[in-house]
Amino acid sequence: MTRKLLLTIIAMTFNTLLSAANQHKTTEPIAYLDLSYMWNYSPDSQTQVNEIWDILHCVATLQGVVNRNAPHIYINYVKNEFMEVDRYWWDLYRQKGKWLNRRDTVYYNDIVKLTEDYKEKIRGAVVYDTNVASTSCVASAVAGIEDLIAIRYDTSEGSLYHRLIMNGPKMEVKVWLINRDGTSMFTGRGQIPQTDRPSTGSTKNDPYIWFISNYMKRNRCSGEYGAYYLDQYWKQSPQSAPMNAHCLTNHDFFVSHRAFFFDLSPWSDESATDEKAQPVGSDFSTLTEMLSEAYRINRGKKICHIGGFPAWAYKYTRHAGGSHEDVDTEWEFSRIISAYNTFKDADAIGYGALANASFWQHYPTAKQYPQKWITDEELQHLGYLDDKGHVRIEGRKFIIFYVGDYDSSAWITSVLPHLWKDPERGKLPLMWCISPVLERRVPMVMDYIRRTASPNDYFAAADNGAGYLMPGMLQAPRKLSGLPDGLNAWAKHCRPYYKKWGLTITGFVIDGQAPGLTDKGLECYASFSPNGIVPQKTPRTRLFGNMPILRAGSDLVQTPEQNADFIVQDMQHSPIPFGWYRDILKSPSWHKQMMNKIAEIDPSIELLDAPTFFELYRRWLREHPEAANGKIE
Repeated sequence: MTRKLLLTIIAMTFNTLLSAANQHKTTEPIAYLDLSYMWNYSPDSQTQVNEIWDILHCVATLQGVVNRNAPHIYINYVKNEFMEVDRYWWDLYRQKGKWLNRRDTVYYNDIVKLTEDYKEKIRGAVVYDTNVASTSCVASAVAGIEDLIAIRYDTSEGSLYHRLIMNGPKMEVKVWLINRDGTSMFTGRGQIPQTDRPSTGSTKNDPYIWFISNYMKRNRCSGEYGAYYLDQYWKQSPQSAPMNAHCLTNHDFFVSHRAFFFDLSPWSDESATDEKAQPVGSDFSTLTEMLSEAYRINRGKKICHIGGFPAWAYKYTRHAGGSHEDVDTEWEFSRIISAYNTFKDADAIGYGALANASFWQHYPTAKQYPQKWITDEELQHLGYLDDKGHVRIEGRKFIIFYVGDYDSSAWITSVLPHLWKDPERGKLPLMWCISPVLERRVPMVMDYIRRTASPNDYFAAADNGAGYLMPGMLQAPRKLSGLPDGLNAWAKHCRPYYKKWGLTITGFVIDGQAPGLTDKGLECYASFSPNGIVPQKTPRTRLFGNMPILRAGSDLVQTPEQNADFIVQDMQHSPIPFGWYRDILKSPSWHKQMMNKIAEIDPSIELLDAPTFFELYRRWLREHPEAANGKIE
């Protein structure tokens, strides 16, 4: 046998074995845990509230560990007034020719049986303290790092701890966040156990310092992923928002990526509303220490992805006895995390619950989703340019809608399908603004809307690029964090997402309480968003190099008819013939109704598609130097 023939046989054998392994990987049965029976649980029943918390926390950590490298466990739990979310996406991708069509399924309705069947894929359990709410967040982080499931300490008959630790599979407890006799390990006094750190004086914060000391400072967790979700405090007022607003189902993806977890107030000027006896600013101090450690782990070269949003209905705002408003709290949190090269995947209350992201993260997307830009010939054919290439205004006024807010994996998964199926979609040009980084958690949604888009559906990036941060806080000098300029890291992060999804426009830049973009900040955005950005803190008009900049206009928060009246008056008083308006979770029918009314009042107002709007605007800026130089207000 020749050497060449031997190598050929070896190669063929290896490929056959690899093919068989891949076939086994794709055909292994999926475990489907149906938790829909919890939909009717009452927030007034403490027994049912505890069961919701314990089961969902356990299964989310189980999913995160087991689904880390391949999709094995799926749950059915999240629903809203529009749809049964988990069932919708499951049914869609079970159809013939779809990703899950050939996968067998084993159905479960018992978390104990599911845990027993996957016991070999986990190392044991981390047990946390009912009386120290923050230990539940720490438990999720430890579970991901140590390949454990998180279980609340509760020895009462029928509790999950009783069924999984004391009986049943008798899972071995690898990490205790409570003393073994059931007394609290963290007391807010003395020295923090298993560390060389004195207590913060806050029972809530001491577990986080324990985690920082034992995991973050030892580089044992990811610096690229963090999770900002409610701790056990939710159980005190589950009725404050939809019952699934605990967002325990959101943990699985971040567990799979060995993220750090926290639930901390961003305010430095008051004690957190969930622990008013703590020293003022304790939460803020711990939050910035965690963010600083994540930055160090990433060596300042990567942008950290945080899932979650301030739980304003429960904590840290006037709703919960604090002194700050809801949006102010959102913006303060964004301002702080941005100073440490971190963005949020904004799972805000209302539609913040998301399940199975650890499962869907394995969905195969295409390499690229290109979008076409408009040509000179097309603009001339449409009557927007004369034969010399000059913009033809001729009394017309041009508008565009920022169709959002799709800066959250949870929101596009649970609300967008309802809007996407609207019969009027495709009849008007709409600029759907969706953060491309959402492909990390819900690639199946991103792929679906691209494959089913009409010619009138155009996509731009949501606030503020490939993730929601305040870019002004990336710019040196960064007084809050003292870190070097982070613009290069942001551009490096955004560029591949924009390229993959065919994006050249950033539909909105929320500056909030951060500084506006300097020229260096604008250079950053021009490197990946060359066809336009819409910030808040900018002159009304500007052309930076070849990138058009338009200051953000108004939010449309009234009825379609009232909004139509507002837009007509706003455009009639505008010194420029271009207008941008933002709406949140509105349907194509809603937009159609509004445009019909506008046409009745002022037919000179035209709704343009995104390429036409931004290309005409760029050309108009070139023809009007005072506008290009920011001299129009």
